[in-house]
Amino acid sequence: MFYEIIATLVSAFVGAGLVLILNKLTRGRMPKWAMPVGAGLAMIVTTVATEYAWYDRTRDLLPEGMTVVMEVENRSLYRPWTYAVPFVERFAALDEQSLRTHEAQPSLRMVDLLFMGRWSAPEKMVVLGDCAAGKRAPLIDAVEFDASGQVSGVDWVKVPATDPILTAICNLEVTS
Repeated sequence: MFYEIIATLVSAFVGAGLVLILNKLTRGRMPKWAMPVGAGLAMIVTTVATEYAWYDRTRDLLPEGMTVVMEVENRSLYRPWTYAVPFVERFAALDEQSLRTHEAQPSLRMVDLLFMGRWSAPEKMVVLGDCAAGKRAPLIDAVEFDASGQVSGVDWVKVPATDPILTAICNLEVTS
């Protein structure tokens, strides 16, 4: 965020400088308000560009084995351009290497999900997916596993067959 503020301030000086050069080339014919407007427009363009670049930059920095399974796009009334081209403000990534199963319960799969947001710290959640029943649940303190792999204390959520998180969990290849 600090670098984005610096980039925005630098762009203001660049925008004002371009207007100053243009004013010199036109021998002072530009109105006095052109310089602050140029600085303001440059700041807006820089801010919009960093909002759209955040997702691609963050996704590209994910380590090997992390797969983006869900994206949340943003459309805002005060940002009318987002209705034409929405930007991704949050996403969930699945850690493929964290897959855990039990021999007696092959349809139950436990994985780590990482939730990333534009202005928030990353959050990790362990998720249990039941591929046979088409449901998933976040694992919290009250969850218990017995020796046979049975789970108790889970608040299952029935999800549609197109749920991207459960689909990604169930499509992971189990290695022995």
